[in-house]
Amino acid sequence: MKIYNTLTKSKQEFEPLEPGKVKMYVCGPTVYNYIHIGNARPMVVFDTVRRYLEYKGYEVTYISNFTDVDDKIIQRAIEEGTDADTISKRYIIECKKDMEGLQVRPATIHPLATEEIPGMLEMIQTLIEKGYAYAASDGTVYYRTRKFQEYGKLSHKNIDDLQAGHREIKVTGSEGKEDELDFVLWKPKKEGEPYWTSPWCDGRPGWHIECSVMAKKYLGEEIDIHAGGEDLIFPHHENEIAQSEACNGKQFAKYWMHNAFLNIDNKKMSKSAGNFFTVREISEKIDLQVIRFFILSAHYRSPLNFSAELVEASKNGLERIITAVEHLNYLLENAQNKVITEEEKEKLIQTEAFVRKYETAMEDDFNTADAIAALFELVKYSNTNTSSENTKEYLQILKKKILILCEILGIVA
Repeated sequence: MKIYNTLTKSKQEFEPLEPGKVKMYVCGPTVYNYIHIGNARPMVVFDTVRRYLEYKGYEVTYISNFTDVDDKIIQRAIEEGTDADTISKRYIIECKKDMEGLQVRPATIHPLATEEIPGMLEMIQTLIEKGYAYAASDGTVYYRTRKFQEYGKLSHKNIDDLQAGHREIKVTGSEGKEDELDFVLWKPKKEGEPYWTSPWCDGRPGWHIECSVMAKKYLGEEIDIHAGGEDLIFPHHENEIAQSEACNGKQFAKYWMHNAFLNIDNKKMSKSAGNFFTVREISEKIDLQVIRFFILSAHYRSPLNFSAELVEASKNGLERIITAVEHLNYLLENAQNKVITEEEKEKLIQTEAFVRKYETAMEDDFNTADAIAALFELVKYSNTNTSSENTKEYLQILKKKILILCEILGIVA
């Protein structure tokens, strides 16, 4: 099995840190609104990666966080005249509903940023003690980016060419930076915002520190796979590496996986362009099973264009699979319980070629597009090689083969 590793910019043979087990961390959403269709792509893609790893016999510990303290959450709370906790709890519930509709399995653990503050304080203190972080006079704590000599190894950026690339957060006391590239680990509270007590000031964590802390707590200092959208490569994942490796003294993640963007009618999704769609809005018009199938119809590292025509094509493709399974169910209801024939055994042997083709696609950096093509071949073979004359055992085995491949893709047929 080969995975394209963003860190090395190459496909590498997958070898987990511990035989038979996979430790996987996927960055989750900031919960201030319903998730949009762009959020859905990494959820579906990496859920499918998890499913395939489990199909291959791995024990997967899958962690995906909810960022439940953030400027956007606070702003939404102010607009509604409520508090940030109310906003985040509401949209965590709604996000889980949409994930269920997309057949995205719950993570092993869904940690919340607000429940991991003690761990963040501990990691920040360690970074200060090791000289990788410092507190400004107002209590803001910054990470010394240049001190981490490998900074830029994930995004393949030269630190001398970088400008401050962290998420645009208005930081009190930004004049306290030693270097423009230094990023925030802890920042002082503002009036009306949630805050926690720390040795440096009452305040709240920077965005990047939460994932470093959660990954360490629930998976350990070294993990197998860290994944997310390509927009997270820099600065978020770059900063995670800097924090985690400086703190722990070990390689943070062995494989880094990133999905490409999803566009709407060949344009970047944005509210100003009027092409911003939430999963909830889409679900009112289109079955989310179709949306999942559509997302998997392209390789995860290829840009995906969301359009009515392409979604309709996915709907038709999914219906082909469902219809084939329904046909098998119809035949099974009327099949005589005879012993499987030698001819049927031979036909089942032939179907293994489609299964191998499917597996070959998935093991080439999880190429779901080619895997779906192999599934279509199996479905076509089923349609042309079944009749009322077949035995129940033959039909059951054939149906099971199709359903197993559907299950990996998260398709309910």
